[in-house]
Amino acid sequence: MANIIDGNKIARDIRDEVRRRVLTMKEQKGLVPGLAVILVGDDPASKIYVGKKAQDCAEVGFLSRECRLPAETSEDALLNIIRELNSDPLIQGILVQLPVPKHINPEKILETIDPRKDVDGFHPYNVGRLVAGNPCHRPCTPSGILEMLDRSGIDLTGKEAVVVGRSNIVGKPMALMLLARNATVTICHTRTRDLAVVTKRADVLIAAAGRAQMIKGNMVKDGVIVVDVGMNRLPSGKLVGDVDFAEVSPKASYITTVPGGVGPMTRAMLMKNTLNAALMAS
Repeated sequence: MANIIDGNKIARDIRDEVRRRVLTMKEQKGLVPGLAVILVGDDPASKIYVGKKAQDCAEVGFLSRECRLPAETSEDALLNIIRELNSDPLIQGILVQLPVPKHINPEKILETIDPRKDVDGFHPYNVGRLVAGNPCHRPCTPSGILEMLDRSGIDLTGKEAVVVGRSNIVGKPMALMLLARNATVTICHTRTRDLAVVTKRADVLIAAAGRAQMIKGNMVKDGVIVVDVGMNRLPSGKLVGDVDFAEVSPKASYITTVPGGVGPMTRAMLMKNTLNAALMAS
């Protein structure tokens, strides 16, 4: 049976490390990192995520500012709020919770955030630095995955890494980060021909395609390291990942669970990115 990579525990460790550094920063410089989260509309899942981020801020000692706006908020009004936060010295991190209402262009919103305060790592400036191998703020989910692998003692050098998924949030930046760790990287997706032929080569498999339990036991080799990024709800209401855990876990050497794997790490890395933004600004 595979070793379970406990995202909840690792995320707690990271938040504790951030909390200690915040205490030192406050004692030595009198500074407290500040994170502003903007939520437009009343999407139930987004409201839950924003609430959890506020809890994380309280735990680590950040200043937390929430901007909850009605769904009919205009794009110009939202842009003006972001510009005000860009110039606010008490705020070092800005996050606009996605998705936004259809009348708002998400690319325009992300491009308006000061890259130094873009703790999600989605601004084109930060994406470009990641591609160039000189990252500033890295996207939280792939950063969290690397932390999980590092803290599990997994050396990526020379390993065959397969990323299933090509999103700007996970798949593409994940491939770049694995490449920077000297892994040999293949990106594939739901339209890849003979997907199982590719996934069977993987020493490390990152599943981030957004399809419930699409990775089956016959698609992986013995000893594979599996990180499941998927969050899918079955008709029964059960939450599952992109990996069929019951089939894959007997063949894996390490594997994450859903829930309790990547999800907590994403939030923990947001805290770490905000701390780093505050340190750069101090």
